[in-house]
Amino acid sequence: MNSLGIRVRPNAATIAVFSSDAEQIINVEDIKIPKALSVPEGLKYIRNSILDVLREYHIERAALRISESNAKKINIRRIEIEGVIQEAFASSLLSSYFCGQIATIASKLNINRALFKQYITDEVNFDRVENWTQHNKYEKEAILTALGGIHA
Repeated sequence: MNSLGIRVRPNAATIAVFSSDAEQIINVEDIKIPKALSVPEGLKYIRNSILDVLREYHIERAALRISESNAKKINIRRIEIEGVIQEAFASSLLSSYFCGQIATIASKLNINRALFKQYITDEVNFDRVENWTQHNKYEKEAILTALGGIHA
């Protein structure tokens, strides 16, 4: 079974595809919104790209890492993209999905929130993923989200 994890930034979505059968990451990449697109066209681009990924990798379960409610600075563009991704999940053939903050993802992984953050900052190496330290923080969050998505 393949799961998808997504971490959104204001102009991109980092995705990670995990195969629970092979116990490995299949793909990690950024879906960047072209700068030439208007906001509605950019949101449409993200939605279509996510639906393409769901089909291409035969994703059964998915998870979206959403903004923290206590964030110091709320980014409207990021929240718009997260909303469009949630709609794409809802209108897809996924067997299950969840949208959650760090605490929710950590609980799906059966780890505490502090350990989740230590994995992101490389204070602790995440042994389940080969070459963990070569991924940037957004990729790491997407990977952990994909792993949590297995338990959606």
